[in-house]
Formats: sequence, C-alpha cells, structure tokens
Amino acid sequence: MNHFAKNLKELRTKQRIYQRELAEYLDVSVTTYQNYEKGIHEPNIDKLIALADYFKVTLDELVGRSGACD
Repeated sequence: MNHFAKNLKELRTKQRIYQRELAEYLDVSVTTYQNYEKGIHEPNIDKLIALADYFKVTLDELVGRSGACD
C-alpha cells in the first residue's frame, strides 16, 4: 500500500467516517473511493486538495511526503 492510500485510510478511520461519506463529498463512486484507499487509483489534484481540506492537513502530509527537497 502506498503512503497516500495508507494515510487516507488512517485519517478516515481515526475520525470514524464511512467511505460512503467521503465518496459523496468527492462526488465519486464508493468503489472509486475504495480504490484510492487500496492504492489502485489515485485522485486528481482537485480531489487531493479537497481531501486535504476535509481532513485539515497539508497535501504533503496527505501523500506522505516529508523533509526538505535536496
């Protein structure tokens, strides 16, 4: 599982949110959302921003990016 998928699932389960709720928020099917959490598909930039805003995290945090660029 990639960092994004792992972080997304972790954020959702910590806040006790159903996958269906986030799928509706993002205007995608539940299957599409499930595929985000499984690492099968990745959302486009607009959906990534919406998720970061929803969970009140940065895009870097959401996708598992840490540290400075070299």
